[in-house]
Amino acid sequence: MAATEGTGALEKALDVLEAIGSAPRGVSQGELADQVKLPKTTLYRILATLVERGLVRRDAVGKVYRLGFRYLELVRNAYLMPDLVVAASAELRALRDLTGETSYLAVLDGNQVMSLERCDGAHTTRSAAALGQSKPVYCTGQGKAILAAMDDAGRDSILKGLTLAPLTELTITDRRRLLTELQITRARGYAIDDEEIVMGVRCVAAAIRDNAGNVRGALSVAGPAYRLTVERLELLGPELHEAARRVGAQLSESQVRIGDSEVTLVDCPWAFNGAFPRWSQAHGCLFWADTLAPAIRRLDEQGERIVARLPAPVVAMELHQRGLLVAHAAGWLILDEQGQQHPLPDWPGKALLGLCSHPSGSTWACMATPGGCKVGELSLQGEVRTPWEFHERLTSLCWGAQGQSLYATGAESGSVYVVAAGSQHVRRLASLPKGSGRLSGLALDCDGGVWTTLRDGWSLVRFSEDGNIDRMVGLPVPGPTDLAFGGPRHDTLYITSARHDIALEILSKAPGSGHLFSIQTEHLGATAQVSQWRV
Repeated sequence: MAATEGTGALEKALDVLEAIGSAPRGVSQGELADQVKLPKTTLYRILATLVERGLVRRDAVGKVYRLGFRYLELVRNAYLMPDLVVAASAELRALRDLTGETSYLAVLDGNQVMSLERCDGAHTTRSAAALGQSKPVYCTGQGKAILAAMDDAGRDSILKGLTLAPLTELTITDRRRLLTELQITRARGYAIDDEEIVMGVRCVAAAIRDNAGNVRGALSVAGPAYRLTVERLELLGPELHEAARRVGAQLSESQVRIGDSEVTLVDCPWAFNGAFPRWSQAHGCLFWADTLAPAIRRLDEQGERIVARLPAPVVAMELHQRGLLVAHAAGWLILDEQGQQHPLPDWPGKALLGLCSHPSGSTWACMATPGGCKVGELSLQGEVRTPWEFHERLTSLCWGAQGQSLYATGAESGSVYVVAAGSQHVRRLASLPKGSGRLSGLALDCDGGVWTTLRDGWSLVRFSEDGNIDRMVGLPVPGPTDLAFGGPRHDTLYITSARHDIALEILSKAPGSGHLFSIQTEHLGATAQVSQWRV
């Protein structure tokens, strides 16, 4: 059967789409009829179908037709790169303003490169490659930048099936010379297209890598060769490299939301306000607290049960060499292995905000002060030694596995702080706007990731070592309160949640509020931090 046999209606519809897409200000039905040479009744039926499917929309004010938003949605979904386009937009404008030339964002498309976004230059005579148009990977600045940044196996798999056809007299067609060019590109951080695809046009480009080191695309600047001399391209190359680095810093290969289906509700009664999950490696169990109906709960192979009820709301809890150190509104106590409570009557009343353990076995505390709080090692008398000062009240503390850095969250500012042992400098690792939720709880993994829950945010997040969010997990409850890695192989992330402050209409949509949840780390793509101090 001939390729066009029986496809007349399809060709007519495609002609209509192309005519509408070529008219940025829209096109009337009469103008369409003149362009596509179709009878008005045929054109009307085609337009009605395209409008119904969302591929075309009618502007009632201008009485013209434009491409519909369904068309844009299909294009967006086909490449699944909205984050890349958003991250690159500001840099594309900045490169255009810096050079006056057209800047591009391109991605690898099989063994070619395709432009996803363009910011037109200021000159009448300028580069204007069409978006969505694929070009050879071996003779474009974008393609060479991407090839140079790839690992050897990935690059070789693309190049071995290519015929290096000469598109201009300057196109590199010798495979060994191309490989040498890619080595140079990798070493200096940017690629140059010296009239290799179009005579009279030069380009400089740099590859975009995400936080995981994956090549996501390339930024480029292109223009007439008489304005973009080779000397100028070499000066612009480092600028492209830095712009691409900034774009890549906003990206992560694993910026995904794990659905609620990956989150398991632990079979146990709900708590009014679950908090302070602590995994005891020595006992193979998880301790956690209901702070408002004050009780300490234990989850192990036999199930979940209450091991102690307390006389006042729980303020903080931490693993201790003698059992559990618990601070409540009426004082302090040690809860031993048999569930017996041993009050600490000599410990003075303090405005305690939180507790955590150092890998050496010492206990650290956060105490409120008039201007914020102080954090330090807790003495046997309940005093804080040589404290660090913070200008806001912290909600959680956590030491790194090696005891070299202390991490803390401040809900008021939405900040994650980090302090190096022996230093007085408090560094803000990351921050989130209040609309994201209130930071609550901390857990660290072996890859340097910092996990925290977002109370009122229905989620938990992971910050990478450089402070960028690279993981977000949706939760079926609005008030996750704290989290901890645990399980015999430390392959489970436990999350506590609150119920008492949830509005009834929201509670009907989140009946799991107050429950304990778990997620296997294989779903998170994380390796849990195993504490060196096993209690």
